[in-house]
Amino acid sequence: MPTYQHIVTQAEQGSRIDALLATFTEVSSRGEAVRLLEDGQVLLNNNRHTAKKRIVLAEDVIEYTITPQPEQSLAAECIALDICYEDEYLIVLSKEAGMVVHPAQGHDEGTLVNALLHHCGYENLALLQGEDRPGIVHRLDKDTSGLMLVAKDEQAGLALQEGIRTRNIERRYLTLVHGYIAPETGLVDAPIIRGSVERMRMTVGEGPSAREAITSFKVLDRYEANTHDDGYTYLECKLYTGRTHQIRVHMDYIGHPCVGDALYGRYGYAAQLGLSRQFLHSWFLSLTHPVTGELMEFEDSLPPDLASVLESLECRKL
Repeated sequence: MPTYQHIVTQAEQGSRIDALLATFTEVSSRGEAVRLLEDGQVLLNNNRHTAKKRIVLAEDVIEYTITPQPEQSLAAECIALDICYEDEYLIVLSKEAGMVVHPAQGHDEGTLVNALLHHCGYENLALLQGEDRPGIVHRLDKDTSGLMLVAKDEQAGLALQEGIRTRNIERRYLTLVHGYIAPETGLVDAPIIRGSVERMRMTVGEGPSAREAITSFKVLDRYEANTHDDGYTYLECKLYTGRTHQIRVHMDYIGHPCVGDALYGRYGYAAQLGLSRQFLHSWFLSLTHPVTGELMEFEDSLPPDLASVLESLECRKL
């Protein structure tokens, strides 16, 4: 994998690192620059760096590694979409569990992007996160279901991203976690960093590449323990930031991992209540329309696999 080095000039001082990276010949777009940072492929003065807003200074040394990507063309696929709202600027949809948001290694078809290309056409989707992720404003994990925003217009998409950044777009999730959480409400304010050994796994930690992550939660129901488990707590979580795996990482951090989570769970599949994925669903979305100024709210009820888990626990409700 080729590695490149750049020493920041006086003229470049004060630039954001993602914007500066995007000007380099080897980096194809701002979206690729952000991905390089998020994937830990950028060093700033010999420290791994992922904060895209970091301001660089003259004489800073930037090293970046480009991983060759196999050429692939995005294919439009006729895949049904559960659309809650659509106009010429944006789409609000409910993503089903098991669907990958955009093509990546090992997932070059059957993604949400492939479905959006068929539904809208490439030319009618914003390219905020790069040419290979048309329409994408934010992401949900493959096995997380529920509400998502899609941008059809570039300016509207930028406004939606800013709304997420400034916390003016409200996103709430439903999750079932292991164990008994006594407080009715709580706040987890713990920075998240990519794991140094398992690159697919995020963790709470400190360091130059750690990013602020804040999640609040409210208890909806509690279920008593039995001989096979230590009970469960049903939560509504609200995101104040949007880090990779944020709710899953934060729940694991406080000792109450999401039920069914194969990556962060601690109890194995014997105690997962028959789930083949994590119990995590994006159920509520509130935003101000970036063009009309209208306040819009959307709700998405639990899909059958998650609803059936709660039904099975009904007799254990405290």
